[in-house]
Amino acid sequence: MSDYLLPRLQALAPYVPGEQPQDKRYVKLNTNESPFAPSPRVLAAINPENVSHLNLYPDPLCRTLREAIASEYGLAAENVFVGNGSDEVLGFAFMAYADETCGATIPDVSYGFYRVYAQLYRVSPVIVPLNEDFTLPVEKFLGQGQLVAIANPNAPTSIALPLAQVERIVAGNPNSVVLIDEAYVDFGGETCVPLLARYKNLLIVRTFSKSRSLAGGRLGYALASPEIVDDLNRVKSSFHPYSINNLTMLAGIEAMRDRDYFASCVAGICAQREQSAADLRKLGFTVAPSATNFLFAAPPGMDGQPYYRKLKERGVLVRYLDQPTLRRYVRITVGSAPQMSALMTATQQILKEAQA
Repeated sequence: MSDYLLPRLQALAPYVPGEQPQDKRYVKLNTNESPFAPSPRVLAAINPENVSHLNLYPDPLCRTLREAIASEYGLAAENVFVGNGSDEVLGFAFMAYADETCGATIPDVSYGFYRVYAQLYRVSPVIVPLNEDFTLPVEKFLGQGQLVAIANPNAPTSIALPLAQVERIVAGNPNSVVLIDEAYVDFGGETCVPLLARYKNLLIVRTFSKSRSLAGGRLGYALASPEIVDDLNRVKSSFHPYSINNLTMLAGIEAMRDRDYFASCVAGICAQREQSAADLRKLGFTVAPSATNFLFAAPPGMDGQPYYRKLKERGVLVRYLDQPTLRRYVRITVGSAPQMSALMTATQQILKEAQA
């Protein structure tokens, strides 16, 4: 850190992404990536002809991509905003709707970037603890009078809030934006897209990283009223109007249009999730009900950190989140059948050693 960094940024605690080790090959179940390659239509679109156009700037309005997304949800292109990953969309939303005078309300246990953006944009957030069973206390998110941001299904707990409860939060904050982060909703949650027609304060954030196999493409989007989309475009165009490159735009269009491949990948992940959850429970794990592409699980007889370390020694990566209320748990991405088999083999060895 240099001596020139602004004092308020010197105290910034940045988001810590999941490990991306390059030193050796791991069974990588720590960052909620899809085990499936992108759609064949995506691979076909990234061809030499399209690569040859990289000398030109991309369309800053992302018209065709926004139209493809809008068509999937029965919306108009004016209801769609796109960004460089959902993290950028979240960042623009916090920039637009929260500052020193307009605060934010977020859950205590949720996606780590909410706290980071609050600190970055000088927000003193209202932080609401989850219930003991990791469910969201809906009543505490009503009548906040400021930006409300929640993930549904939640990360890292994997638990989904029913649509009726989400609507209570949206309706209960009529004078402020309610941001629902639906990064994992395709794996079993209830989307609140049907609520858009009734609530002008609703902002839904989604990603191509999970269910559409484009984590490396960095593409996210928001669904909202045209007025909120205009707000976000105003912020984006004041910061980085060309944040979506040509190839990522093409990949996003084809990934969104290939509905059969999308449905097949989601179904495969959900089936593997249920099988792996059952296998872990047979070994004595506590596993939360998951509506995501990961499992929130507590090993028997040890906390999450030693289990994470012992797995890593055996070449398997999962995510341990160092929060007091989460110390018993790890987050396990649902990978391919061979990856999950490797996890189970390593886990059985660890539990056998612990009992010796």
